[in-house]
Amino acid sequence: SVPPGVLPLCRRLPAWGRAPRQPPGLPLAPCRAFSNNKIMVELDESAGVATMKFKSPPVNSLSLDFLTEFCISLEKLENNRACRGVIITSAVPKIFSSGLDITEMCGKSTEHYAEFWRAVQEMWLRLYGSNMVTVAAVNGSSPAGGCLIALSCDYRIMVENPKFSIGLNEAQLGIVAPFWFKDTFVNVVGHRVAERSLQLGSLHPAPEAHKFGLVDELVPEEKVQEKAGAVMAQWLALPDHARQLTKSMMRKAVLDRLVAHREEDIQNFITFVSKESIQKSLRMYMEMLKKKKG
Repeated sequence: SVPPGVLPLCRRLPAWGRAPRQPPGLPLAPCRAFSNNKIMVELDESAGVATMKFKSPPVNSLSLDFLTEFCISLEKLENNRACRGVIITSAVPKIFSSGLDITEMCGKSTEHYAEFWRAVQEMWLRLYGSNMVTVAAVNGSSPAGGCLIALSCDYRIMVENPKFSIGLNEAQLGIVAPFWFKDTFVNVVGHRVAERSLQLGSLHPAPEAHKFGLVDELVPEEKVQEKAGAVMAQWLALPDHARQLTKSMMRKAVLDRLVAHREEDIQNFITFVSKESIQKSLRMYMEMLKKKKG
């Protein structure tokens, strides 16, 4: 049974339960779109590929509403037998996602913090554990939670622009990346790079991120979608069941670790974020952002 207010974990199809790609000779399936306030999804049923675009200006911050919509959109795709892969990108210029919405963590009740953090966990559990092929088309800067979304995908393509950066920069805000952020990061870049980057709260310009293996390749901005489609086709050329079982084998231990310690992780977040020193840091950071906008 699932506690009230909690999205159930992915109802995953068995690894062999995916529908095959459309048989030859049939008319092409239409491109279906569904959209909510903050996320737009287009599904090309003939290719079996969805494109999920973040459209929550100014910076696609991960608010409670955004996270809820993200999970619902992902679940719809996961349960659609016609969909085998999803490309995740941004409809907002110059930004992929700025990460967790600071306003959700500042001056709110402990009940709100718990609900928010559960939604952050849910987003990661669904994305990191997805049966689908997941490709991040990072077409702008991607700090903190934005970086986590990209790290959770199977493959990362980033715009070849040194003005765009990516990284888990929580330490700069006086907060600590949780163990499952850290585990995901280590699995992508290795222990030493992750340790240094997390301690310094580094944001890596695109060329540096590519050198570390934080992103798999860099392409000019106008080629990002095309490249994401080509990579997706390459991954979907494999039998689904073999790829899905391999992905599960590689990621299961990390996913299980959060599932086993989920409530403890929520309590840790509440205790940490409720401290006056942390609230002060967050307020100062929000003031700094306001001044920048001004």
